[in-house]
Amino acid sequence: MNNWTEVTIWTSTAGIDAVTGMLMDLGIDGFVIEDSQDFEDFLHDTEIYWDYVDEKLSQEKKDAETNVKIYVEDSPAGAEMLAQVNAGLAELRARDTEKAFGRCVTELASIRQEDWENNWKQYFKPFRVGETFLIKPSWEQCEPEEGRRILEIDPSSSFGTGTHNTTQLCICELERLVKPGARLLDMGCGSGILSVAAHMLGAEDVTAVDIDPNAVRIAAENAEKNGFALHTGVGDVIGDAELSARIGGEYDIIVANIVADVIMGMQDILKSKLKREGTLIVSGIIAPRADEVQASLLGAGFVLDRRDQSGDWVAMTLHQA
Repeated sequence: MNNWTEVTIWTSTAGIDAVTGMLMDLGIDGFVIEDSQDFEDFLHDTEIYWDYVDEKLSQEKKDAETNVKIYVEDSPAGAEMLAQVNAGLAELRARDTEKAFGRCVTELASIRQEDWENNWKQYFKPFRVGETFLIKPSWEQCEPEEGRRILEIDPSSSFGTGTHNTTQLCICELERLVKPGARLLDMGCGSGILSVAAHMLGAEDVTAVDIDPNAVRIAAENAEKNGFALHTGVGDVIGDAELSARIGGEYDIIVANIVADVIMGMQDILKSKLKREGTLIVSGIIAPRADEVQASLLGAGFVLDRRDQSGDWVAMTLHQA
């Protein structure tokens, strides 16, 4: 039987739609909302039925911080999901210039977050991805396999152990597309697993960008574990002109394993940073939104080369029209 961990996302009444929308983009449609405004509305709408309301209870409810609760497995898949949620919250914090969405941070019930992040490691064993890779964490030993490269990854709190469908879809496309000497941009790099895979496939100039400084640090550490230095950038390329200029353009391949709304929001930037004959790989797209994302990218001037699905997740490979 799997163990489950309760994850509380602290937000505000104004932030509920943004947070739950982000969760649904990640395929999470089971959540519990606790909103202090709901309690006040309930008291107001039903006041004719109440002779007395305990003042202490009423004040506690009114003072309570609005939150959204989800439940994740104590496993590599759960760790991947939590990392995706934290990455999505980082995107929301960056967008929320008026601080209307509340704190947008997570808290884990029962055990400390760092303990939970370590507990799932017992389930993270070496495994094969695509035709090329044998992925392993640093704490596991494994024998080399003929025809496979050992990719060592320590995701910590960042998305990207290689077990998630979206990551595997991207790795399979990188196997097909990366040529020796290629320049590659990894947008929303998480643990850096796609950057590392691209380098091992022959890419020479690899840049990894994420809105979460912790993710970028982990990506750089994982690149070092695999024997190369990674160019990095921290921030939101949509709103940070200096960052956008610093990471440059003329990339042979851009890979963006993020979520639907972010992909559509940065489609023009992705196009501007791609070589005229370059290739864009996007994933992190929940299947019910795939047609919407595809239509948006085609409207921005991309041409679809292929569309693949694994489970409930979709990846697309495109080039400029």
